[in-house]
Amino acid sequence: MRRMTARPANAHQARLLRLLRDGGPNSRAQLGDQVELSRSKLAVEVDRLLETGLVIADGLAASRGGRRSHNIRLAPQLRFLGVDIGATSVDVAVTNAELEILGHLNQPMDVREGPVAVFEQVLAMVAKLRATGVADGFDGAGVGVPGPVRFPDGVPVAPPIMPGWDGFPVREVLSQELGCPVMVDNDVNLMATGEQHAGVARSVRDFLCVKIGTGIGCGIVVSGEVHRGTTGSAGDIGHIQVEPDGRPCACGNRGCLEAHFSGAALARDAEAAALEGRSPELATRLAAAGTLTAVDVAAAATAGDGAALDLIREGGARTGQVIAGLVSFFNPGLVVIGGGVTGLGHTLLASIRTQVYRQSLPLATGNLPIVLGELGPVAGVIGAARLISDHLFSPA
Repeated sequence: MRRMTARPANAHQARLLRLLRDGGPNSRAQLGDQVELSRSKLAVEVDRLLETGLVIADGLAASRGGRRSHNIRLAPQLRFLGVDIGATSVDVAVTNAELEILGHLNQPMDVREGPVAVFEQVLAMVAKLRATGVADGFDGAGVGVPGPVRFPDGVPVAPPIMPGWDGFPVREVLSQELGCPVMVDNDVNLMATGEQHAGVARSVRDFLCVKIGTGIGCGIVVSGEVHRGTTGSAGDIGHIQVEPDGRPCACGNRGCLEAHFSGAALARDAEAAALEGRSPELATRLAAAGTLTAVDVAAAATAGDGAALDLIREGGARTGQVIAGLVSFFNPGLVVIGGGVTGLGHTLLASIRTQVYRQSLPLATGNLPIVLGELGPVAGVIGAARLISDHLFSPA
């Protein structure tokens, strides 16, 4: 399979490629309506893209009167790789140029084992996917990591839950291993990008995407673009203080949201409730497994366990307290809640909503939906594929 060597030569070609990625095959006439080019100029740009092999003719379009034009579509052999590294698991997926998932694997993994061990596992998963025949190589790869990233360089910077990763050249190393261009971003930004591309935020230009997992982060989308901040650490809301002189946090401060409510904090509080006799349901689960996770808390809450419900409501209220401040400051059109802890579902969502609507001004919250993400575990890999395709579908 010939890998993608050409890039769009100008902004018009880049726009055409992105339209075909987001909308699927389309006629020259309809593409012309969307890019506002004259028919002759459009014909020139489409013909140049056909010559590069990035697009192909794909049958005749429906008639709009006069001679029927050909449909154009992105080359069906293009393949993108999405890698979403979380704190405790990794997702790897192969997509076509329209970002449809052709193959997807998820495996448990501890990011604290360091980049060498983690990327050995990622590459083994990639090899397994390739062996299924969905791809024999990649035109580009997007990678998410659970910490701040110096975006232009693709390098993690002092990530609190990723010992051994500070300054590791993720983009460079993976690009050499995979033989294709690689882009790296924070995992929450990619979750936001995934929900924007194919999920609940498809029609929203300004929104917040809060990921509650082992840690807590927030993707900020402004006018349709991810806002990363000057050094790539925008949205690090897990380290906003919710409790003066509260619990010690991994970042070195006290009272951070993440120290009081995240996957790790919830597991610790659930074990305390079980050991102190406040929750028979959690005590039974702890005795059986020797440890507890957010999944156990969700199951106990579903069974009506009072202590588990209290933990979820209290965590939701603290998270809502932080989100309310963000809503008052940013005035988004939507707040999306995602991540591993969303198994806590509507109890968590109701608690967050109550706090935000109580605390923020009515003008900011009057028409503000606060919803769970639609894409679940594939939000990050779709966002990663979108990230690399945005890069490749931009002028060289």
